[in-house]
Amino acid sequence: MPKTRNTAVMNWLLIFTFVVAFLVVFGGFVRLTRSGLSIVEWNPISGVVPPIGEQAWAEEFAKYQKTPEFVHINSDMTLPEYKFIFYMEWIHRIIARLAGFFYAFPVFYFLFKKTIPFKEFGVYFVMGMLFIGQAFMGWYMVYSGLIDRPAVSHFRLTIHLLFALALFALALWTYFGHKYGFPDPSKKAVWSLPSKLAWWSTVILLIQISYGGMTAGLKAGHVSDTWPLMLGKWIPPNLFTSWINLLESPFTIVFIHRWFAWLGLILVPVVFYIVRKQNYPAEIQSGLKWLVGVVALQITLGVYTILSYVNIVLALTHQANAILLFGLALYFIHRFRALDGK
Repeated sequence: MPKTRNTAVMNWLLIFTFVVAFLVVFGGFVRLTRSGLSIVEWNPISGVVPPIGEQAWAEEFAKYQKTPEFVHINSDMTLPEYKFIFYMEWIHRIIARLAGFFYAFPVFYFLFKKTIPFKEFGVYFVMGMLFIGQAFMGWYMVYSGLIDRPAVSHFRLTIHLLFALALFALALWTYFGHKYGFPDPSKKAVWSLPSKLAWWSTVILLIQISYGGMTAGLKAGHVSDTWPLMLGKWIPPNLFTSWINLLESPFTIVFIHRWFAWLGLILVPVVFYIVRKQNYPAEIQSGLKWLVGVVALQITLGVYTILSYVNIVLALTHQANAILLFGLALYFIHRFRALDGK
């Protein structure tokens, strides 16, 4: 981690985390509108300009008509309907390009002005590599849906999501360093119980988000629109007949995604109780009240997303709230570890 704190860099990092979060949520909108496979080529330069003129649109539509999604699902799609899903994916890619510029220009400006010392550039370089990695993974994901099936690989979609969250986490963590101070690497502070619980809560959250990604990739949210029962049962049969079901079966994956979140809900009050009992600073106690509310909201949104048969507004709000929850989890790890070092 860097040592140099700077307000301008801090503000840039905070805005950048919001840009990454917005990109993730808009990616969810693209997926829910089935727009992600509408552009069948990855042209980082020429792809900035959409088709111009009826001939260009006809050629682009002809490429899409050869895809499994058109053949098996959208065979009756008209050109105007295609233009809508094309523009949704095109906007998604434009936002990604703009986010890349929003990373690159400021970081090199700060480096040139020595606001970021060159010896501390490593963490910002890793951010850039994560950004490139998630962009490549995005195309690799799209490509999986253009060959022999009308859907992207749920594994690639989840990895694409985790790349974006890793970028979000690193940028936010570095922002916290600029705001609150960077830890002294020479001090090996013992992990307190709240720090450990915050860490494990974050691990649980990432597992839950990963299963959310696989649920989205397999469209497993449409398996059942009832809660708490699923297909009329608390535990439907044949969910765990093989370990591969944990990664491949839509029924098993959505079942885990439905119930694993409750483990995190149990840990949050435990942390809250310990913090109150040990008289932690007021900002920590106040933040934990927000955390309890956000966790409760997340589970509520998840349940209503199921009951609405994946209503797009509820699903996107559920996704956005998950990112907020992830950000709060990182905040508490950072603050608890800072207190451990005192």
